[in-house]
Amino acid sequence: MESPVPAQAIIISTGRCGSTLLSDLIAEQSDTLSVQEFFMAVEPWTDAGDELSGAAYWSRLDSPRPELTTLFRIGLAPVEVCYPEDGRWAGNLTALPRILATTLPKISSEPDHLYDTLAELVPGFPDQSVARHHRMFLDMLTTLTQRRSWVERSGGSSHVASYLLKTFPTAKIVYLTRDWADTARSMSRHPSFQCLQLRMESLGRYGIDPFQVAAGESVPPELERYLPDRLTAQTLRERGRDVERYRGLCAFLASEAEQAIADARPQELLTMTYEALVDDPLAQLGRLGRFLGFDDWETWAQRVVGAVAAAPRRHEAATSA
Repeated sequence: MESPVPAQAIIISTGRCGSTLLSDLIAEQSDTLSVQEFFMAVEPWTDAGDELSGAAYWSRLDSPRPELTTLFRIGLAPVEVCYPEDGRWAGNLTALPRILATTLPKISSEPDHLYDTLAELVPGFPDQSVARHHRMFLDMLTTLTQRRSWVERSGGSSHVASYLLKTFPTAKIVYLTRDWADTARSMSRHPSFQCLQLRMESLGRYGIDPFQVAAGESVPPELERYLPDRLTAQTLRERGRDVERYRGLCAFLASEAEQAIADARPQELLTMTYEALVDDPLAQLGRLGRFLGFDDWETWAQRVVGAVAAAPRRHEAATSA
């Protein structure tokens, strides 16, 4: 008898608004797979409409992510990276496969072993669209870990909200927001969002993503200092001092998510705010557990609510993603 198709849910947010906290709490639900930093780790998909072999799809998951490689090089690894210190790539993080930075370590205490299993299975996927590969991959991960459903969450997923809603039209959607001023302050201090803002600004001004420039390709002189092999920690920190850059990024990402939701009109949508979560965590976690279909949602909410009590409140120094 074939296994039932896992239930699907996606948390969409600008990032730096409590989504990591939600993912970690969802991971405490035994029959639900909490998938973290998958969709943003594997974007952009310029060939999203074309068919791709399983081997080509795995090649993408298996490759290093340019932004993360740069952050490793300059000593600014994001706190979300949780690859073990004794792992196979621990001595060569600039070559770390993107799927091993956060996604697999959050799922398994032996991420290299899970990686090896996937390396055997994923190349055997049939030729199909990237969207179908994504669904097949996440469903397979859910089956391998003996769960009934998966919930994916990536910081900054608002940027790919339109793609996600089209790719997973029946998925439950959680849209999480936070006060823009607090979100922007947190983004301005986070290296991944410093890179994202740099990418968005460069695309807007020059039509060029500095992390996607091919070897030997010419760029405007003022953009050269932002290329991956020239970018420095000091440059990113200096850019982070201008919080207005990140208010603009937050507004842009929020508008992308809201337009995508308005256009797609997801069948099941739950809106949450970070402020409501920290002010009345038990009630908000109850809403989330019921929405995601947890059988024991009330017990789950009571069990994990203590983790929210320690979260920073509005206008405090923000550290949650």
